[in-house]
Amino acid sequence: MTIDKENIMPTFDEEQNAFQAGYRLVGGIDEAGRGPLAGPVVAACVVCRPDTEVDDKILAEIKDSKKLTERKREELYDVVHRSFAGVGIGWCDHATIDRVNILEAAFLAMKKAIGALSARPDFILLDGKFPLPNTSLPQKAIIGGDDLAFSIAAASIIAKVVRDRMMRGWHDHYPVYGFDRHKGYGTKLHLERLAEHGPCPIHRKSFAPVKNML
Repeated sequence: MTIDKENIMPTFDEEQNAFQAGYRLVGGIDEAGRGPLAGPVVAACVVCRPDTEVDDKILAEIKDSKKLTERKREELYDVVHRSFAGVGIGWCDHATIDRVNILEAAFLAMKKAIGALSARPDFILLDGKFPLPNTSLPQKAIIGGDDLAFSIAAASIIAKVVRDRMMRGWHDHYPVYGFDRHKGYGTKLHLERLAEHGPCPIHRKSFAPVKNML
C-alpha cells in the first residue's frame, strides 16, 4: 500500500510516549540546508513539557516545513515561539561544512541548538535515521520525523525560517546569485548565475559543481 505523505499529519504520540516513560522535557530537532550549494546549515530544537497545550487550529497547521508556503512558515514561526516551552537555534557556516562535511556540520548545528536552550531537554527526537553522536541525552531518531512528530515538525519550521532569513541577508551582499529566491539550492537560476559569475565566498567549496569551478 502506498502512503500519501502529503496527507500525513504530525501527532504528539512520540512526545507522549517519552512523557509516559518519565521524561519531562522533550526536544524535537530538525535542520534546514543540507542540500544547498551555498550558505549555512541551520538546526532548531523545540521543547515541550507534559503540560504543553497547543490550540487545535495550530496543531492542524504545523507540519513539515517543505509542505508550507513561505508566508505560512513565517506566521507559524512566532506561534511556535509562543506555544512551546523553549526554542533553541544553532548553525554552522559554509566553511565549517567544507571542513567537516555536511552531516557532521548538521550534527554540530543540532548540538548548538540544544546548547542555546535555557532548559536542556532530557529526551530528544530527531528527524532522520542517524542518532546524534557523542551525547549523553536519551534520544530517538525517526525517519520522516518531520511528518510524524509534532515537535520535530515545529523545529523544521523554525530552522527553515531562520535559514531563509539568513540567505536573504546574504543576497544583499551578493545580489547577482539570487539567493533571495532560491536560498542557495541548485536551481536552474542559481546554476546559471554560478556559471556566469563563479563562486562567491559563501559557496560550499566541497559541493559539486562549485568544487569543479575552483
